[in-house]
Amino acid sequence: MARLSGGSGSFYRKSLILFLFVAGIPGIITGILVYCMAGGRLEKELLQLHNSQIEQRSLNLDKQLSNLEMMLAHWAFDTRFDYSLADHDFVRDFEKARDVTNTLLVMQGSNTMIRNVSLYLQGDQPVLFYPEYSALTDRRSVTLYDRLIHAGKTTYWAQLALDPDQPGKRELTFVHLIPGGSQTPFGALIVRLDNDQVAEALRTMTPYADGENFLMEAGGSLYASANGNAPDSPFVAAVRHEVEANGDAKGSFLLAWNGSTYAVTYGYFARIMDRWVYASASPITNITAPVVLISKVILSVSLSALLLASLLAWFASRRVYSPVKRLMATLLPNGSLAGGGRVDEFTIIERQWQHLSRESRELQNKLLEQLPHVKESFLHQLLQGYLYAYSEEDLRSRMERYKWEVRGKQFVVLYVQLTGIASMEGKFKFGDEGLVTFAAVNMIEELAAEHFEQSSTINFHDLGSGVLLIMPEGSSVSEPVKAFSDELAQTVNRILNMRVAIAVSRATARISDIPLAFEGVKHAASFRNCDNDNQVIEMEQLNFEDSSEPPYPFTLEREFLQALRTGQESDARALLRDFQDALSVKGAKAIDMQQGMLHLLGAVQHAILVTGIQPNRLFKGANLYEQLSQIKEPAGARDWFQEKVIAPFIKELMSRTDSQVKRLIEQVMIYMQQNYMHDISLDDCADQIGTNPFFLSKSFKQVTGKNFIDYLTELRMDKAKELLRESEMKINTVAEQVGYRHSYFNRIFKKLEGMTPTRYRELSREE
Repeated sequence: MARLSGGSGSFYRKSLILFLFVAGIPGIITGILVYCMAGGRLEKELLQLHNSQIEQRSLNLDKQLSNLEMMLAHWAFDTRFDYSLADHDFVRDFEKARDVTNTLLVMQGSNTMIRNVSLYLQGDQPVLFYPEYSALTDRRSVTLYDRLIHAGKTTYWAQLALDPDQPGKRELTFVHLIPGGSQTPFGALIVRLDNDQVAEALRTMTPYADGENFLMEAGGSLYASANGNAPDSPFVAAVRHEVEANGDAKGSFLLAWNGSTYAVTYGYFARIMDRWVYASASPITNITAPVVLISKVILSVSLSALLLASLLAWFASRRVYSPVKRLMATLLPNGSLAGGGRVDEFTIIERQWQHLSRESRELQNKLLEQLPHVKESFLHQLLQGYLYAYSEEDLRSRMERYKWEVRGKQFVVLYVQLTGIASMEGKFKFGDEGLVTFAAVNMIEELAAEHFEQSSTINFHDLGSGVLLIMPEGSSVSEPVKAFSDELAQTVNRILNMRVAIAVSRATARISDIPLAFEGVKHAASFRNCDNDNQVIEMEQLNFEDSSEPPYPFTLEREFLQALRTGQESDARALLRDFQDALSVKGAKAIDMQQGMLHLLGAVQHAILVTGIQPNRLFKGANLYEQLSQIKEPAGARDWFQEKVIAPFIKELMSRTDSQVKRLIEQVMIYMQQNYMHDISLDDCADQIGTNPFFLSKSFKQVTGKNFIDYLTELRMDKAKELLRESEMKINTVAEQVGYRHSYFNRIFKKLEGMTPTRYRELSREE
């Protein structure tokens, strides 16, 4: 076994040598050019870049100070700092004091350079917000703050020490008198800048630690330094002298000081009623240090050019070789190949490609074994119309890819419907439609293969199946299809003991018309006769406008609904069978049967609503119309109706009957007690409570344990005996009072009590 690693192949070695040569020469040339170009030109460009950076950063500092001035001017003219603050009692009006404090805190947080924003108000009792409210009682502090107001300027910069206890701590301060624009200001907004933040802002003007950055007023009263040098230090004084001697608005120059050369950049920017100067002095050695470094780097680069070229060549060869390496790793996961000696990588790839080609052919053979399942899936989508977006040519290409021959062909669609599952003598029952359809589809495929060159069958698992026949274009369709249909019908009759209805479409030369043809034959199959016979329905001969259909049995429908409403389940089942028999008279079609059953379902749902039961809740939201329309067998539709409609309704009705019936019977009993002296009947009482006499009679017996007439007779006899005992009415008057004629009253009274009414009166009075 010879092992091949990622970098041991001959192709890799050759590519590495090539890249060493290609990468080495450019590296050496580049080093020479960089060395020639570096020097004075680079130094000059670095100085220009340094000056440009200083100017740009000074503009940023100028912008920060300008923003601070605009912010304070905005607040000075704000209505919060008008004359309403003069002599205001902030102790009582603490909400006003809190509002001023919050405003000062907002101003204080608006700029990182601000250390404190305070408000000083003159008056009998001076007030200082720092930023919280405090009464100013120290006369030294009052004097310092009063000077701010009497400085003769409305807004100005100053460098002040406003703490009498720390006179040496001077801060860069911006003052704006309030109210803004007033001739008689009574207070001042005071912004103290943080010395450390100001110094930090000045230090950002140059990236070098040595040297000096300072900012000062043209007159010299204001001064700020990045490194803490005093304004009269020798170095600062020398820089100031040179800046003032130049006299330009901005510029740069070189300054020699104590054996070092400094690059000085300066400029002016306007402040309120004044002009400030900024200066930045940096040792030139810091600026030109990159030039010295580059000179050293150039020498190092020149010496290491060949090494770098080697590394680049190695890296480039690795990158170029990486696809070959990945391919080798894919083809040889264990990195080994049979055979001795070193082998070129592409020779290995060629061998492995041949090996994979053989495996591909084997997989192709396996794919051909699965092709029938793929074809069935495609045909199912085609018949159901899911491929409507494909063009005719696309459909032909796909069918040819699945090994159908469709060029110069015509297409015929059959829909085969099995009927008579109820007559299979116990072999199958409803619910076994899938098994029966599977057996029938096997028969269809075998017979179709004998009669036609190309055919495909789809199993719908509901006693229905679809068949696509591909026949030569222009050939006769009727005779071969008829021969096939006859043989299929005989086979199914003999083996499955079922009948077959076959709907045949017109021949079409377009694949895109096949879904329409299939939809047509499915619809045509519903026009088969209800007679349990074999039928072949040809679309060309079918008359959809034939108006001959059996009359709808309205009488049976009413009787069926009445049986349902009264809870007579056995009668409802018998009437349902009679209803179906009436629909399936001689010559009736399957669609008539189906439409009749769907109409009956609608009537049942309406009847259920009338009883106060919600069909959606009773049937748990099931789509009964869809379920019923999917059943092709009359017997199956009847069983479904009994199981899914009648049984749930009767069960729900019975669960409600006990309490409802008791209330109805109680109403009847009250009505009888109030009207027993009249000629009342079962029909009268049924009308009174809104039901039928049969239901009332049955329910009355169930609730009271007595028949209606027995209960009425007993009620009248009790009233008669009461009148006989407690009144002097004549016997015929008593009979009239309880709703009887005299002769009949005597006869029934003696039959029930064993004595005549007169004798009963006599005996009751003797006691």
